Amino acid sequence: MKNWKRRLYVSWICLLGCAIILISCSRNSSEPEPQPAPNEPSLYWGIDTASIIDSSFYRCVEQSFGKPAVAGRYLGTKDGVSHGMTAEEVQLLHGKDIKILLIHNHFNDARGYRNGKDEAREAIENAQKLGVPEGIALFADIEPDYPVDADFIRGWVEAISPSPYEPGIYGDFSQGSPILSAYNGAVNANPKIGEITILWAYQPQVGVTTQKSAPDYAPEVPQQSNGWIWQYGIDSEICNIDTNLIRKEAMAYLW
Repeated sequence: MKNWKRRLYVSWICLLGCAIILISCSRNSSEPEPQPAPNEPSLYWGIDTASIIDSSFYRCVEQSFGKPAVAGRYLGTKDGVSHGMTAEEVQLLHGKDIKILLIHNHFNDARGYRNGKDEAREAIENAQKLGVPEGIALFADIEPDYPVDADFIRGWVEAISPSPYEPGIYGDFSQGSPILSAYNGAVNANPKIGEITILWAYQPQVGVTTQKSAPDYAPEVPQQSNGWIWQYGIDSEICNIDTNLIRKEAMAYLW
């Protein structure tokens, strides 16, 4: 009697196991196969401007040039040069899935370690006032005619790197340029600068284009650098914009 019960119990367990396997196979066969995510573009087209971007300005850009993936704007106003970004602009751009490249330009002399640190602190304060989240890059705007040295770049990077933000530098990094010499000097003094700093290159200039007519990505930047953004065209007569190409590596550091 005991053997009969044991055989019945084993048979019941086997039947139950087969039923579970059949149900599982049926569910798996009915579920759609997971689809791979579409490939992320390797390059994005964008603009930067000293003007406030409102709905009218945005329409001008979209109708004349195309839809930007990135818009460069300034942290705070510099009288006679650029309008600082507003909360309304942030809302408008983010509502259109446009990332914001943040620029600090409240100086015209890029020399001295303390000067670099002071400018970085001001940029950090302005970013925090605007509600910029951590991990976003702040770019020091070192124009081609500014005096510049390695100490300023060290001060800028070494003040921003321990903050919630990441260091970036805009400038002319072509061979023989003062900023290239200053950047190389800063990297020689602190190799970490080359590893963490994002470069936004001004050269070469090929002229403003539409999104569809943008050139191949070819900025002049130091080898082994994070040369991820190229401002290839400046001073458009329409809409007051410059045009840029942005590598996908930079997108995570834009707001």
